[in-house]
Amino acid sequence: MKQANILIVDDDESFRLLLESHLKKAGFKPIPADSGIKALDVLDKNHVDLIISDQVMPEMDGIKFLAGVKSKHSDIPFIMLTAHGSIAEAVASIKKGAYDYIEKPYIVDDLFAAINRALDHYRLHHENKMLKDHLRDLYSFQNIVTKSPLMIKALKLAEKVSKSPNTTVAIYGESGTGKEVLARAVHYAGDRMGNRFVAVNCSAIPSTLLESELFGHVKGAFTGADRDREGKFGMAHGGTILLDEIGDMPLELQAKLLRVLQERVYEKLGSNKPVNIDCRVIVSTHRDLSRLVKDGRFREDLYHRINTFPISLPPLRERKEDIPLLADHFIGQLRQELGKPIPGISQKAMDTLIGYRWPGNIREMKNCLERAAILTDGELINPGHFNICKTSDAGGLNEEDGNIRMEIVIPKEKFSLDSAIDSIVQFSLQRCGNNKAKAVQFLKVGRNFLYRRK
Repeated sequence: MKQANILIVDDDESFRLLLESHLKKAGFKPIPADSGIKALDVLDKNHVDLIISDQVMPEMDGIKFLAGVKSKHSDIPFIMLTAHGSIAEAVASIKKGAYDYIEKPYIVDDLFAAINRALDHYRLHHENKMLKDHLRDLYSFQNIVTKSPLMIKALKLAEKVSKSPNTTVAIYGESGTGKEVLARAVHYAGDRMGNRFVAVNCSAIPSTLLESELFGHVKGAFTGADRDREGKFGMAHGGTILLDEIGDMPLELQAKLLRVLQERVYEKLGSNKPVNIDCRVIVSTHRDLSRLVKDGRFREDLYHRINTFPISLPPLRERKEDIPLLADHFIGQLRQELGKPIPGISQKAMDTLIGYRWPGNIREMKNCLERAAILTDGELINPGHFNICKTSDAGGLNEEDGNIRMEIVIPKEKFSLDSAIDSIVQFSLQRCGNNKAKAVQFLKVGRNFLYRRK
């Protein structure tokens, strides 16, 4: 740490001068004050890294001065000095917020040891606060780029539930829609942000290992368990755990998770000792859990337990008004990350982005723009820089809940009712394997319809 400013508060002038001398020789910058009242004024006008104060002073004693400091400058470490050393006085000052307690006359080495400990504590506290502030800003709801009414509705719900630190949240959305980003925003906007955010991808961990990954295990629980291991729930104590892709969790483990959520306790693998948990649980999935319940692949009781506060994120194809905003946002990031000038994106390239279906959603779009930014050489990004499927007359297929969802993309210069019908016909033929008889049935038209379209 650079030269520290240390405020010395003592009504004994000879003692202040002695302490000033010792501090200067050690490389510190002492700031003297002969009373607590004057010291509070000094604090308002100067940067102070540490306070050393006598406990017995007229007008305002050390305890009252300490209370005044903590009411306005709670982060500054405080060392109390007294010629009346007693356990009771030491305990009283520590309880009021003093970092340490030194008796007068002090031993120089002991005093400097206490000063260095306090300054190290202050430095770590300051760095930790800066990191928390950075994370809060990084994952702020305000940093989520959108003007889509659907997305704004989801963000408003997330902001509200962030103030309820124990409420289980279920985030639904296709892959790449930003479920983990939203989960982090909920965590860092709430009271638990000072503790860990732990994410677990339930689909990426083999079912045989998932229980140990979540709850930990004790030594000897299974072959190869040569030591105790903390699970993700233990790591998330006081904070938040995200169970990503919970729809892929095995049924037998779902029963154990239900008990954890209901009773707020778990047992490590191989142990009968219950462990209490205190963390918010957020789950996310791209699957339709209600359908999985009907199919017998997800427990109904667990579904109702985790579905306390559901939030649905729309796919990018349903929030196309956000595509230009996201493109500008990602290009701005890429300018910094790649350290190269990127003039922007051409209108044709923007039309391509808007016309594409984005099955991988925002994640796919960001990757697409990263590739384009690498390929561009000082010119506007154009459609040739993209590696996405080119505009197709046939559209795409996505069947859910018995519905067929398709999107027809037609170049502006070719747009007409006939071209839209042709696109539907081509889509139907592809859907039916070019079997015209099946396509006619699929389209619910007469047998001659397809031949008239030729």
